[in-house]
Amino acid sequence: MSKDKKEMLSLERFEEASEVVKKVTLETKLVYSDYFSAQTGNKVYLKPENMQFTGAYKLRGAYYKMSTLSEEDLKRGLITASAGNHAQGVAYAAKCYGAKATIVMPTTTPLIKVNRTKNYGAEVVLFGDVYDEACEEAYRLADEKGYTFIHPFDDLTVATGQGTIAMEIVKELPLVDYILVPIGGGGLATGVSTLAKLLNPKIKVIGVEPAGANCMQESIKNGKVTTLPSVSTIADGTAVKTPGEKLFPYLQKNLDDIITINDEELVVAFLDMVENHKMVVENSGLLSVAALKHLDVKGKKIVSILSGGNMDVITMSSVVQQGLIFRDRIFTVSVLLPDKPGELHRVSGIIADVNGNVIKLEHNQFVSINRNAAVELRITLEAYGTDHKNEIMAALEKEGYKPRLVRTNI
Repeated sequence: MSKDKKEMLSLERFEEASEVVKKVTLETKLVYSDYFSAQTGNKVYLKPENMQFTGAYKLRGAYYKMSTLSEEDLKRGLITASAGNHAQGVAYAAKCYGAKATIVMPTTTPLIKVNRTKNYGAEVVLFGDVYDEACEEAYRLADEKGYTFIHPFDDLTVATGQGTIAMEIVKELPLVDYILVPIGGGGLATGVSTLAKLLNPKIKVIGVEPAGANCMQESIKNGKVTTLPSVSTIADGTAVKTPGEKLFPYLQKNLDDIITINDEELVVAFLDMVENHKMVVENSGLLSVAALKHLDVKGKKIVSILSGGNMDVITMSSVVQQGLIFRDRIFTVSVLLPDKPGELHRVSGIIADVNGNVIKLEHNQFVSINRNAAVELRITLEAYGTDHKNEIMAALEKEGYKPRLVRTNI
């Protein structure tokens, strides 16, 4: 039987793909998480695909897809649309095969992903605000110039390549109970869930989507592929309005559930990963980490797939700042002071006595004509968390001030 006649998403094809992708992938062994295990009461393992050459799992599907193309297809040149990780996967794989690659990326794509894609030798075209608009332009260019289109997710061969992750998980942790997998268009989830069920039907595979881009959840609920009117999420790698048509039947069959995650949860998850595992994981890759708290199970072996780690420094800085605010590690309080010498010293002494750390002070003498409460002092503080924040507030109140929490702006 020739390669082209083998059924896609079959055990035979998954085994073949697993051997092929070894040529370009790093071994991403499972990382046991003491922190998340203690938090959830389960045995939690992380599959760190953020550590791949291109910073994401996408190289698997792109490279395997190219291994099935003819010399003629490769010579015509390759094109795809991507928010970043598939772009880098295609660019890197194309370089390995000596083929020209053109990548259409949304204009909102983080700079680090654009530059890395260019560094692998691909031509980058920025078009549209979201993936779907970039994809339309990529199809247009493919028709115009005769390029071979490599879809980032709605391709059974690509999905087969992505599914090799499940092969590695089961080989390393044969008794895995749950696999949590991020969903954008559904390629990764299709490959992982299909192979996991082939290897062991008892494995539960849970898809995880951003709440602001839950196209797969809506499609499953409606029993047909559904397009969202718009998407809004900081998880740019999974900001997809329409899931894959070819993939949908496999996901209907093999996904056990779908969990949606709010952006605020991703921000907190980023902080958890940096502080407890010293790993940078992009927002889409954090979906499977944030979902751990939504699973109502105990004592299970759970694997969270960290799908990627390509995040630019500016975004990283913003996410860390917001994470500290959400965790009450940074907060701003307003107090009104009498307009007389020594009051600022008195307030700072109260805060120092309960180990609060002042980051910034804003002193406004023109809020009132009443000299007994004529000065507003806004204090931005660093605390250990919610309990410590409440202790600082209580200490100020005990000394006769009326502290009021205000929006933190640092």
